Amino acid sequence: MSVKIIYFVHGTTTDNLEHKSTGWLPGTLSQKGIDQSIELKEKIDLKDIDLVICSDLKRAVDSAEYTFKDLKTILQDKRIRECNYGDLNGKDSSLVKYEEHIDTNFPKGESLKEVEKRVRDFCNYLIENYDNKNIALVSHKAPQLALEVITKKITWNQAINEDWRKTKAWKPGWIYKIEK
Repeated sequence: MSVKIIYFVHGTTTDNLEHKSTGWLPGTLSQKGIDQSIELKEKIDLKDIDLVICSDLKRAVDSAEYTFKDLKTILQDKRIRECNYGDLNGKDSSLVKYEEHIDTNFPKGESLKEVEKRVRDFCNYLIENYDNKNIALVSHKAPQLALEVITKKITWNQAINEDWRKTKAWKPGWIYKIEK
């Protein structure tokens, strides 16, 4: 049993442009993010996608709709939300230090290990319900890093250190395979 995940990060938000970490706040796509989401359609092979699942946070929902609306079924799932930064939701990005919150919760928020637990549960759901399907996910940084940890069997420190965001190595979809 296996599922192929094609992972897309939501488009650039107004918070991204203002160097804020949105966390569990809804977030609003900037014009750049809208354009990125629309242009993504031309960079991917839609016939390789059976279903789209996005985070239930507005910025991910909007990104999914700009890319996939009227082309694919789009479902929402809160298990692939961004990490809850608690008191740091919407605050300056320099305050949100993943390395310090692998096991320790953000103040009044959650830890990255808790995100991993949510994403593992979501992966089990995919395998039980969508065996041998190709699922596009539209989500956020922490769930993508959790997929890196889960599928590549690496540590959180490795996932954080090797994160594409550090090198600006964006691409139109990352491929992950989950198996049971």
